[in-house]
Amino acid sequence: MKNEFKGLIIQGDKKFSIKNTKTDYTGGYNKEKAKDALVHSKIEVNHLQEKLYASNTHSLLIIFQAMDAAGKDSAIEHVMSGLNPQGCQVFSFKTPTSEEYEHDFLWRHYKALPERGRIGIHNRSHYENVLVCKVHPEYILSESLPGYDKVEKISKDFWKQRYQSIRNFEEHLTANGTVILKFFLNVSKDEQKLRFLERIDDPTKNWKFSSGDIKERALWDEYMKAYEDAINETATKDSPWHIIPADKKWFARLAISEIIEDKLKSLNLKFPVLGEDEQGKLIETKTALLGE
Repeated sequence: MKNEFKGLIIQGDKKFSIKNTKTDYTGGYNKEKAKDALVHSKIEVNHLQEKLYASNTHSLLIIFQAMDAAGKDSAIEHVMSGLNPQGCQVFSFKTPTSEEYEHDFLWRHYKALPERGRIGIHNRSHYENVLVCKVHPEYILSESLPGYDKVEKISKDFWKQRYQSIRNFEEHLTANGTVILKFFLNVSKDEQKLRFLERIDDPTKNWKFSSGDIKERALWDEYMKAYEDAINETATKDSPWHIIPADKKWFARLAISEIIEDKLKSLNLKFPVLGEDEQGKLIETKTALLGE
C-alpha cells in the first residue's frame, strides 16, 4: 500500500482519537492528480473483481459509516462505477422494520452479506447499533431485549457485550472467506455545515436535506465519542478500520479505491485452471468449430 494511505489504518494496536486526525489531509495529491489516479485504480479494481468472481473463494464486504453529508453516497457512486453490477450489491440500512426488531440486531445484516465471488457494499451497517443507538439509547428499547425495559438499565456492560458480538461476527465472517473493509468518512463539522447550506441553496439537492439532520448535528460531540469508542473496540488486524479524511471528496474517493485495490491484490486471486481432461475438450471443441 502507498505510504500516503498506510496512516489511515486503525487495527487495534494503538488508541484512536478523532480530534487528533486531520479531516482535510490529501497525501500530497491535488484534485487533478487524484482524478487521474482514481481512473487507473478503478480499472485495476475492475480486473481484480473479475478474478474475485472467477476464483469464487472470497467475498468482499465494504462498510461505509459517517456523519450526514460526509460523502458516502457519492463515494459509492464514483468508486464503484467501474465494477460489474452483476457481481456487486449495495444495501442501505435505515430504521429496522417490525420484523427485523423481532430478531437479534445482526440478523438483517447477515442476510445482506455478499456471496462468494461478489462484492457487498453496506451504506451504514451493523455499526449503527453502537453509534446512533448509543447516542439515542431509547432506541434499544424497541428491541424488546430481556432485562432492558428502561434506558437506565443500559449500562457500560451492555455496550461491552455489543462490541464483543460485533467482533465475534466479523471474526466468523473472516474465517469463512469474507474480507471486510470498514471505512469511516471523517468529515469536519465546518465542512458538514457548508454541505448542508449547499443542499438548502440548491433546489436540485433539497431532497437530500432533512430537518432531522440538524437535530443530529447538535449531538456532534456525542457522535464523535460513539465513533471513537466503536472504532477502538472493534478495530483488529483482520478487520481494521480505515479513517478516511472526507473534507476533500476527491481525495476520499481515491483513498477508498486504492485501499480496495490493495486488499484485493493481497488475496492473490487467480483464474481457475482447467484440468487436463477439460483442456483436451477445449482443443476438441476448437477444432470442431474451425472445421465448420
